[in-house]
Amino acid sequence: MSFPLLTAVAVVPAAGAIATAALPAAKRTAAKWLALLFSLATFALALVVAFRFDPGAKGPFQLTESHAWIADFGVRYELGVDGIAVALIALTTLLIPFVILAGWHDADPLEEATPNRRWRPTQGFFALILAVEAMVVLSFEATDVFLFYLFFEAMLIPMYFLIGGFGDRAGGGGEEQDAGRRSSAAVKFLLYNLAGGLIMLAAVIGLYAVTADQLGTGTFSLQQIVEARAAGKLDIGTGTERLLFLGFFFAFAVKAPLWPLHTWLPGAMGESTSPVAVLITAVVDKVGTFAMLRFCLQLFPGASSWATPVILVLALISVLYGALLAVAQRDIKRLIAYASISHFGFIIMGIFAMTSQGQSGATLYMVNHGISTAALMLVAGFLISRRGSRLIADFGGVQKVAPVLAGTFLIGGLATLSLPGLAPFVSEFLVLVGTFSRYPVIGIIATLGIVLAALYVLVLYQRTMTGPVKEDVRSMPDLRVRELVVVAPLIVLLLFLGVYPKPLTDLVNPAVGHTLSVVDKKDPKPPVQVDAVPGEGRAGHTVRPQDVEAAK
Repeated sequence: MSFPLLTAVAVVPAAGAIATAALPAAKRTAAKWLALLFSLATFALALVVAFRFDPGAKGPFQLTESHAWIADFGVRYELGVDGIAVALIALTTLLIPFVILAGWHDADPLEEATPNRRWRPTQGFFALILAVEAMVVLSFEATDVFLFYLFFEAMLIPMYFLIGGFGDRAGGGGEEQDAGRRSSAAVKFLLYNLAGGLIMLAAVIGLYAVTADQLGTGTFSLQQIVEARAAGKLDIGTGTERLLFLGFFFAFAVKAPLWPLHTWLPGAMGESTSPVAVLITAVVDKVGTFAMLRFCLQLFPGASSWATPVILVLALISVLYGALLAVAQRDIKRLIAYASISHFGFIIMGIFAMTSQGQSGATLYMVNHGISTAALMLVAGFLISRRGSRLIADFGGVQKVAPVLAGTFLIGGLATLSLPGLAPFVSEFLVLVGTFSRYPVIGIIATLGIVLAALYVLVLYQRTMTGPVKEDVRSMPDLRVRELVVVAPLIVLLLFLGVYPKPLTDLVNPAVGHTLSVVDKKDPKPPVQVDAVPGEGRAGHTVRPQDVEAAK
C-alpha cells in the first residue's frame, strides 16, 4: 500500500495543532517554535506533492486515496489532486509559516492586564492557525462531496475564535470596545458562512437522492458522478440541476466573497490581527472560488452555463464596487479588504467566462492574489503595530524614517494594482482576455477596476508614506530581521512569477482543459484574414470562419 501523501499533508498540521495546544501555559515561546516547525514540515510535504504530480498524466486526479467510510450512505474518504489543487495547497502551506512568524507576538500577554482579560492564550492562537491549515488542505484534496462539505464547514469554528478572540489591538477604542467589535465581526462571519453551508447541505442531500434514484446506489464521489453523466447513466433534470447548482454556488459565493454576499469580510479583516486577516482572504476565501471550478462546473455543467450571464454581472459589480469602496476608505485594513472583494470579482469572472485563458487566469489569480495580499497586509500590520492606529490620516512621511518598510509596502501595493512585471498582472491580463473573447462588453467595463486600483493604492501610499513626517511617526523603527524574513520571500515570488509564470501555467492548464471539456465549452475562434470571397468584398477582408465556409 503506497504512502498516503495527501493525508499526511493534512495530518501534520492537525497533529501540530494538538501538540501546540497541549503545551503548558508558561511555554509560550515553545508553542511558537513548535507551531512554526509543524508548518514548515507541512510545506515540505506539499513540495513533495508538487514534485510527484505529473501535469501530463491522464486522468483528472493523481495521488488518489479512497477508503470506505460511511458505506450505508455512500460516503467515502476520497482524496485526489489536479493541477489547480496542487497550486493552492502549495500557496496555503507556503503562507502559514509567514502567518505564524508575522503573528509571533500577537497572542502575547497584554501590557495592561484587565480583571476579565489577563492573558492572551498563545498556545490556542497558533493551534487554531494550524487547525485552519489542516481543514483548508483537506478541502482542496477532497473528491467526495460530503467529505468536502465537512471540512468546508468545520474550518469556520477555528476562524471564529481567531477573529473574535485574537483581534486587532489598534482598533481606536478601549479593550472593552475593541472586544465588542471583534465579537460582532466574528458572529457576522459565522452566521453568513453557516447560512451558506446549510443551503449547500440541502443541495448535497438532493444530489445524493438523485444519484440513488438513477444509479441504484447513492454516491457523493465527484469522479463517479461526472463519469456517470458522461456515459448517459445519470440524467439530472434541468430544473433539479439548477436548484442544486444554486445551493452549491450560494455557499461558495458567500465564502469567496461575491457581491452582495460580501458584507462580512471588511469587518472580519478589519477586526482581526493582520496575520489572521491574511488567513481569511489569502487562504480560506480561496476555497470558495476553487470549489466553483471543482464542484459547480463539473457537477452541474448545464446549470453553470445557464447562470453564467447573471454571475458575470455580479462579478463585474464586485470588481467596481470593491474598488470604489476601497478608494473611499480611511482604515488601512478595510481598504485592503475592499480591494480583495474587487479581486475576487476578477477571479469569478475568469471562472465563468468559460474560456481557457479566463480559467487559467482565475487560477493564477488565486495564487498571485494570495501572495500579493499577504505581502501588503503583513507589511500594513507591521506599520499599524508601530503606530497603534489603522487610520490613514494618522500616518505621513514614513518613507523618511523607515525606508525599507515603505519600499516593501510600495511593492505590495503595486502588485495589488497588477503592475506589469509583478505576478498579478499576468493573472488579470489572462482573465480580461478570456472574458473579452466571449463577453466583450463585460471585459471592457471590467478594465475600469484596473484604473480604480491604481487610484486607491497610490493614494494610500501617498498619504501614509510621503509628505511631512508626523510627530508620532518620527521614532518609528524600520523592519526588523523577523519581519524581513516574512516579507522578503513574498516579494521575491511576486517578481519571479511576474516575469516567469510558466511553472504555474504548465501546472494548471491541463486541469482547466479537463474542466472545460466537462462543461463542453471551447474557446471562441478569433476572426481570420482570408482572400477575397467572390462577390463579398475585397482581398484581406476580415470575416469569421463560418462566413468562409458559407461562401465556399
